[in-house]
Amino acid sequence: MSLPNRDPRATRLDDRLFRLLDEQLPAADLLRIELHRSPRLSGDEGATLELLIDHLPDGSTVRRAPGHVATARIGGSGPSVAIRAEMDGLPITEHTGVEWASTNGAMHACGHDVHMAAFIAVAHTIAAAADDAPRPLVGLFQPREETFPSGALDFLGGELLDVENVAAIIGAHVQPAMDSLSIASNSGTVNASSDEFVVTMIGDAAHGAYPHLSRDPVLAASNFVVSCQQIVARNLDPMHSAVLTVGEIRGGGAPNAIPRSTVVSGTVRAGSAEQRQFVHQRIREVADGIAAAHGCEAIVEIVVGDPPLINDARLAAISAQLLSHQGLDATAEFRSFGADDFAHYASAAPALMIFVGTVGRHGEGLHSNSYLPDRDAVRRVAYSMLAGYLAGSRIIEENLDAGGLTVLHPGEPGLTAHAGLDRSPRQ
Repeated sequence: MSLPNRDPRATRLDDRLFRLLDEQLPAADLLRIELHRSPRLSGDEGATLELLIDHLPDGSTVRRAPGHVATARIGGSGPSVAIRAEMDGLPITEHTGVEWASTNGAMHACGHDVHMAAFIAVAHTIAAAADDAPRPLVGLFQPREETFPSGALDFLGGELLDVENVAAIIGAHVQPAMDSLSIASNSGTVNASSDEFVVTMIGDAAHGAYPHLSRDPVLAASNFVVSCQQIVARNLDPMHSAVLTVGEIRGGGAPNAIPRSTVVSGTVRAGSAEQRQFVHQRIREVADGIAAAHGCEAIVEIVVGDPPLINDARLAAISAQLLSHQGLDATAEFRSFGADDFAHYASAAPALMIFVGTVGRHGEGLHSNSYLPDRDAVRRVAYSMLAGYLAGSRIIEENLDAGGLTVLHPGEPGLTAHAGLDRSPRQ
């Protein structure tokens, strides 16, 4: 995508904001250590939320909703750019060996400590810029990124995004699978949808010596597992594929007895809504057909999870340009069939997820008990968030100039609002 030449005054402002961000990084590094040392699991992020609120710049406006959900607004009224900061850790015992490792049986093994600290640095940057900041910044303090139901749905199902007049949403995520120190700000689909399926084959039980008296659900389930792979191999365009994985089979309790039922469960990942719907339909058809062929009955349950993550093209291009201007390698391509609930936000506003390569000590991946992003990761994630904020601000200004946005004002009823910072203890 070709971009117009940047106004020199705007370029100077961009550079100033990145220099202000540099001043916030030492404090952000310390906050990252504090967050890493005391992770909280999904649904129990209250202490983490309070810590983040305590580290917001003076003058921030915090709005809360039930379930450890909150926004933090830095700046005045009007359309804003939001940045997601997911708060939960994982039920993993840490083995990084650093002095500030977690000892409570939970671990920030997905980089959320880095993301949160980076956001706080950006928040202080925008506050320090004061009236020079191009648009208000809104932090989305999100619980339950690692579990269902997604904490992103708490923002979409409530009033928070409308109240904050969010016109663009930015996320950044560390990614050890990328080349170290590279950054990917790509347009289009960058993550797949992720859904779970459970297929129960129900037949008739019998002794293993008399299989003719049974309707064998184990055999039916086995054929279903093999046939599932044919959905991807023979029903989908190889250039626009999907991933179907069976991860669990449960049936019977004795080697010489055919059980009454067998359960098969797995996941489906697709790169588009059309592929997603098609694979769901084919799972049902294949399960029903195989069950009928074996004299069994199939019960199919599909648990809908996250949609595909589709990055806005203009946000991606402008962010990459800004990062390159700051001397970072933002030319990487990264797309995967992993999933992130950040995808839900794209249904509410133009959204961008930037992936940030990290240096691992031993090549560990996300969710490893020894994964520890390098100390410079906070800076690179913060730079990516600020670039996304500036890209969103530019698009908002252009839309306002063209009459394409209605300016709303925060403070609608139905939410608890805190003008400034309320540092009193909370339940």
